[in-house]
Amino acid sequence: MLLDLAGVIYDGDTLIPGSADAIGRLRAAGLAVRFVSNTTRSPRPALVKQLAGFGIAVADHELVTPAAAAIAWLRQAGRSPFLVVHPNLRPDFEGMEFDGKPAVVVGDAGEAFDYAVLNAAFRQLMDGAELVALAVNRMFKDRDGLPSMDAGAFVAALEFASGVKATVIGKPAPAFFNAALEDMGCGPHEVAMVGDDAESDVAGALKAGLGAALLVRTGKYRPGDETRFEPAPTAVVDDLAAAADWLLSRRG
Repeated sequence: MLLDLAGVIYDGDTLIPGSADAIGRLRAAGLAVRFVSNTTRSPRPALVKQLAGFGIAVADHELVTPAAAAIAWLRQAGRSPFLVVHPNLRPDFEGMEFDGKPAVVVGDAGEAFDYAVLNAAFRQLMDGAELVALAVNRMFKDRDGLPSMDAGAFVAALEFASGVKATVIGKPAPAFFNAALEDMGCGPHEVAMVGDDAESDVAGALKAGLGAALLVRTGKYRPGDETRFEPAPTAVVDDLAAAADWLLSRRG
């Protein structure tokens, strides 16, 4: 069982009603649960602490984030990161310096996005750096309840200007889903995904071969999302509590 965080379990600092109980029911039924998030504004310890504050205990290995995957990619490639990320995420990459050309790592930098930062990244790319996108989501539901631009548009701008194609680390990259599946010891067809993003969460999971992907009508969901991307969701449900009902009723 793979669960998105923001928009599925919580909105901003508010727990979505029924979500903590739903996770408890899934675990009590013996289902392995992993939390897969494209969130790039918060480091892993902050996410674990936030979930604990909602009464949801999460072991370190149960949380899969783009930052952790990017760090593994950088180490394997021997590339030093040129960061275009939120200031809160920078400590995760401290001390990572290797020989060879750098890799421009782009996440949701929030207010840190400006022309000077993007142009500096563009110049790195023109000098031979690789481009690594922590995520390419179009938008997210901000703390004020309104939609805000996510990192995808900025990644696209750098790709367009430099001609360098980004390596996508987070959802919908199949490798991101596979990392969670390997930790669970499950095959793709044995696992379902629950998310509020019809493109990255749902279509991405189905393209990666997962057995089912449910779209919830919470978080960033907007009416009609279920028809905007292919493959279409296996089911559309009101929230995580309803998703748990759907999954448990069809278990086995």
